[in-house]
Amino acid sequence: MGFFDYLWIGLIGLAIGVIAKLLTPGRDPGGCIVTMLIGLVGSVLGGSLARAFGISTTDDAMWFIMSVVGAIILLLIYRLIIGPRKTP
Repeated sequence: MGFFDYLWIGLIGLAIGVIAKLLTPGRDPGGCIVTMLIGLVGSVLGGSLARAFGISTTDDAMWFIMSVVGAIILLLIYRLIIGPRKTP
């Protein structure tokens, strides 16, 4: 895999993380890198959940939906561990 492949994967992870943050109410911890990591790991989590429930993710739309669902679950877990952000 080349540089642009990794860049593309990072951008997709960032997009999934941003969508998960937009769909989840409340203040969001972390910045751009944390959002990208939540999107990437959430995508893996969503794919694992899909396989566990027998849902096929060969369709791009279903893959995207399960990726966002996994990122939302991961974001909620992250919020529980890190705690709410303090506003100055």
